[in-house]
Amino acid sequence: MKTTPSAAPADWAAYISQMEAVLALELDDARRQELLVQFTRIAQMAQPLMDLPLDPRLEIAGVYHA
Repeated sequence: MKTTPSAAPADWAAYISQMEAVLALELDDARRQELLVQFTRIAQMAQPLMDLPLDPRLEIAGVYHA
């Protein structure tokens, strides 16, 4: 079975800072730290699914056009 390389680890602290700026939020250090813990946990749970190899012949989902 062919394996695909995993994506580079995300910099969740930078992501949280960027989202604070984009959304004009002011988070305290405790909330920022809890978000960092949660994003890291979610990424760890999702990694086995992200590592699942897909058959290149699978059709992509259709795109809805109104």
